[in-house]
Amino acid sequence: MRDTSPLLEQHDFPQIRRKQINTLQMNLGYLCNLACLHCHVAAGPNRKELMALETMEQALDVARRFNIGTLDLTGGSPEMNPHFRWLIEGARAMGMHVMDRLNPTIMEEPGYEWVGEFLARHRVETIASLPCYSRENVDAQRGNGVFEASITALRSLNELGYGDPDSGLVLNLVYNPLGPSLPPPQQKLESDYKRFLGEEFGIRFNRLFTITNMPIKRFGAILMAKGEFHDYMSLLKDAYQPGNLKSVMCRDLISVDYLGYLYDCDFNQMLEMPLGGERRHLRDLLEAEGVPERIAVAGHCYGCTAGQGSSCGGALQD
Repeated sequence: MRDTSPLLEQHDFPQIRRKQINTLQMNLGYLCNLACLHCHVAAGPNRKELMALETMEQALDVARRFNIGTLDLTGGSPEMNPHFRWLIEGARAMGMHVMDRLNPTIMEEPGYEWVGEFLARHRVETIASLPCYSRENVDAQRGNGVFEASITALRSLNELGYGDPDSGLVLNLVYNPLGPSLPPPQQKLESDYKRFLGEEFGIRFNRLFTITNMPIKRFGAILMAKGEFHDYMSLLKDAYQPGNLKSVMCRDLISVDYLGYLYDCDFNQMLEMPLGGERRHLRDLLEAEGVPERIAVAGHCYGCTAGQGSSCGGALQD
């Protein structure tokens, strides 16, 4: 796999600084039942990296010390970590809001039938990936049968109350472009998703988040192989909006890898760009007075600030 890191190091992205930390985003490992083309983590069924229970304990200690209110779980498929349920139970017992970045097809895998009911019981916000409402596009990006499995899983979540505004169980969906292009306007696409999924499958959800594909890891390697990397970077830079800088996720979030090392965001984690430019571990925060304000930036940061802006919570502008 070709590495885009050396090219991204050559950048003129402006320096930004961190505000108060509200969210601890934890990558529980790179194991996943899918190997999607756009995946910036390069997750897949053959990955072995998984976060240990001791690291999760340290993460909850950090959250307690810095009064961090939100735990954001990602992967891979975070549910495939054997300590996934322990972590959520511990965080909820502390009163934390928990988000699970759910690949809905995991609910259709043997041995994972418990996922939906467990998430609902602990009132976990689910952020489910569904890169398009077209069967052909989803299967092209994620593999044959993925769309059908996703629809079945989303229906199961609806049966548990997810997506019902009166239940308080939040189900958000995530859209990624199929190739080297910016996402369309989030509000209009959300309306299209709700209309189509509702009419065709009876599926309801709360919000749709549009997320720009990052030119790193698997997607970056594909761009390089096709000779499209520089054109894609030009697209991101030409669409740069300075106003998005105030809302990018790294200003109130820190990212934790499966070994417990810290980064300014999930994308920096994949590029091995440590928190504030200096290698730190969760246990270091347990002894520190605060979190570094400096945020490490590189060329890929244009992906978060292009057009409407993009983050793990979708577009930054309506």
